Amino acid sequence: MKSLKNHPISRWAALLSLGSFFSACSSDSPDFAKDIAPIVYQNCSPCHRPNGGAPFSLLSYKDVAKRAKMIALVTRKKYMPPWPADRNYSHFLNERTLSDHQIDLFQKWYKNGCLPGDTSKLKLPTTLFTSSVLGKPDLIVPVEPVKIINNNKDKFYVLKIPCKIDSWKPVRAVEFIPGQPDYAHHVNGHYLLMDDKTDPFAGNRLVDIESPDYDSQFKSLLLDNSNGSMPERVHSAFNYLPGAFGVRYPEGIGGFMMSPNGVFVANDIHYGPSLKNVIDSSKLYIYFAKQPLKRPCFEVMMGTNGVAPIVPPLQIPAGKITKHVSQMTIYNDISILTVNPHMHLIGKSFKAFAVKPNGDTVNLIHIPVWQFRWQYFYTFTHPVRVPKGSTIFVEALFDNTSNNPNNPYDPPQTIGERLDREGASMRTTDEMLQFIITYMPYQKGDESIDLSKP
Repeated sequence: MKSLKNHPISRWAALLSLGSFFSACSSDSPDFAKDIAPIVYQNCSPCHRPNGGAPFSLLSYKDVAKRAKMIALVTRKKYMPPWPADRNYSHFLNERTLSDHQIDLFQKWYKNGCLPGDTSKLKLPTTLFTSSVLGKPDLIVPVEPVKIINNNKDKFYVLKIPCKIDSWKPVRAVEFIPGQPDYAHHVNGHYLLMDDKTDPFAGNRLVDIESPDYDSQFKSLLLDNSNGSMPERVHSAFNYLPGAFGVRYPEGIGGFMMSPNGVFVANDIHYGPSLKNVIDSSKLYIYFAKQPLKRPCFEVMMGTNGVAPIVPPLQIPAGKITKHVSQMTIYNDISILTVNPHMHLIGKSFKAFAVKPNGDTVNLIHIPVWQFRWQYFYTFTHPVRVPKGSTIFVEALFDNTSNNPNNPYDPPQTIGERLDREGASMRTTDEMLQFIITYMPYQKGDESIDLSKP
């Protein structure tokens, strides 16, 4: 039999074996430049950067190496990077999760002494040095500065943000840029299209939601048209949550028309407790559309302050773990783009799904272990069709026991919605159960739209 020693296939197999050997050696002795930095820049640095939502930066070798022990621990326990949604249930854009191999690389890198590698060739993504994840805006709108007092309490405000432009323009996206990301917990905002005789800059700019004279303060914002009528409102024109990143749908999908006289309203802006006096000077980044807005998007909210009630009512007795549900039947075919589950401190788990008329289930989102500090607007990779006649279900567990380390009361006491006025229950120590759905009327082919390509 003829020898294969010098056969080309034999030589190629030998090269593959040699390559596998060196690859294995690299995996056994990972260094920062080659193995660790790419993982950090993709999964950690978007929050751990200047003006990011995290308390320290992870950009340089020095930044990461001095926290290597902690990083090894939190990645091994899968606490970081935070991605609460169950990836075995449904998938979304920008999922930040590590493979077992990547987790193992962090462990070996730390145990081997944090080898730097050739850091001279490292190039940081330019997006890590900007406050925006959507790029350079077409218009920057300043937000009224807010003084955060060092009383170690949550602060809740309504902010009026006037904006005057020269003509009607289609807006593709609005991004809230916090001036104090360490303290800005969340912002929900809408847009008012005022009539042409209204001065958007008239009236006050700031209302304290907790103030005893809230109602009169709110009227002082002057959010009506010049004739006293209510202006048309665009719901959820902008939102912000720590760790959540702005998303632009493909051109022609979503967005809204911006009028020459308009007002953005942060109808609840929540600042977390502070131990020092700081000034928050935030901004709105406006991105105009280059094409007509062909596919308008709509929003529906289930649960607290929404169209579908919570059963049983959201009052969780002290020392109890309770289950609450909400359901809503839809009467037209829809394509769901983005979902946002919302609960507070004693939330335990969250699941949302749709049941079609034929009994089939459409998975929307499952969060097996609720994390109050990481609440995202989850955008699907492709629009999810839910046919008319389907029922959307929300199921949530709440843990109001002393075993819940996030329980705001010790000993526990009854916690639930506070619905004494519209928009209440925003306090962290109250409780909420919401599911916000952004959708558009279904058109044939929606399932194939790639929402990652703006």
